[in-house]
Amino acid sequence: MFFGLYYVMTGLHGLHVLIGALVISVMLFFTLRDRITRQDFIKLENTGLYWHFVDIVWIYLFPCSTW
Repeated sequence: MFFGLYYVMTGLHGLHVLIGALVISVMLFFTLRDRITRQDFIKLENTGLYWHFVDIVWIYLFPCSTW
């Protein structure tokens, strides 16, 4: 049961990493096209918050593999 849930959680985390990488590349595209500026940076900031949330989840998920 534990390992089944662990692999599902790892797979879901991987899916969210893929989504995050896609969103970061879209933000790079927006930044290069000047759609994100110093006055309008909310999309970029929210992308950073999402990415760091996914990062923090991995910090707690990874040690579970040593049980």
